Amino acid sequence: MRVLIVQSNPDLSAIWGRHLERLGATVQCVETGEDALNTLQTGMFDVIVLDLVLREGSALTVADFANFHLPRANVVFVTDTTFFSDGSIFAHSANARAFIETTTPPSDLAEIVHYYGGPKTKPVQHRVPPPMPHSKRTVV
Repeated sequence: MRVLIVQSNPDLSAIWGRHLERLGATVQCVETGEDALNTLQTGMFDVIVLDLVLREGSALTVADFANFHLPRANVVFVTDTTFFSDGSIFAHSANARAFIETTTPPSDLAEIVHYYGGPKTKPVQHRVPPPMPHSKRTVV
């Protein structure tokens, strides 16, 4: 699982990153919206942990760009504000999968990210039985 963390606080992103690495994730951290956009142009990610209120740049711009450039990447938004606390973030960002508080314990955040970025199970392929041979009736 490849994870991009976009968080203005490098200490916090490092803590989150360590918890994700314990779950086997490969983690890259950036601090600004611009850095995130540049990283998304060259990297492949399964999940993006995105602080809704970045010190520099727009989180929604990053999410929109990710949706266009990496349509299978899921976004887990984190925030320390009540903005979008009504759940409307899911109407504004097509790739939003979770919206959690910045104060969420790092181990819980890692499990949420792992859920949305872990290996996808293959769809169950139902075996269709072959058609029954039609019996030919001979009329005498």
